[in-house]
Amino acid sequence: MVRLINKNNIDKFANATFRFFDIQSYFTHMASINVPQRNCIYALWHSDQLSLYGIDNKKDLHILISNSADGEIITRVILKMGFSVVRGSSNRKGCISSTLKLIDKLKEGKSAAVMVDGPRGPLHKVKKGVVMLAKETGVPIVPLHWYSKEKTLIKLPSWDKMTIPIFNCHILNLYGEPIYVSPDDDEQMVLEKIKNSLDNLHEIAPEEFKKAKKQKLWKK
Repeated sequence: MVRLINKNNIDKFANATFRFFDIQSYFTHMASINVPQRNCIYALWHSDQLSLYGIDNKKDLHILISNSADGEIITRVILKMGFSVVRGSSNRKGCISSTLKLIDKLKEGKSAAVMVDGPRGPLHKVKKGVVMLAKETGVPIVPLHWYSKEKTLIKLPSWDKMTIPIFNCHILNLYGEPIYVSPDDDEQMVLEKIKNSLDNLHEIAPEEFKKAKKQKLWKK
């Protein structure tokens, strides 16, 4: 299958995907609660990666994308959306290189987004890379989850159970309390804290969605 994805096909896939999301943006209504400070590390499940579209100041948000063919398509799409990208791979050399690039951006006052159970799982298992970034930079980790009770937020039959809005959809971005990590903090305890925060956001999302609806947070 990968052999069929040559440069021309990647261009076609990327352009078609961008057109879809560009059109979909007119039908997707985003709202947020507990929006964090600018300089942070967003930690989210791979399934919620499209929640990043609800973040303001996209050009200052650096997203880690794999060097795979799928990653190339995603990279071209999110660059057109206005985000910044750092490419990396799962091998040791690629991982170190991409981590160093993200560290530099965070120290410059930018933000980063890490799909903490990506790029291939296991599902909902937080990997240690996000903790390393926080220890090296002192920048807080902010858990992020998105939710909608509407049936138009569809769950795809992929390993990550990725959610994607189709047509008219009201979505709420929920941000957890910032998690600050010192160099001597126990890594496993931080990983558990991130997972617990993401699980908590998942649990409170339905009630927070109801509150957001009463408060009329969606302006369009």
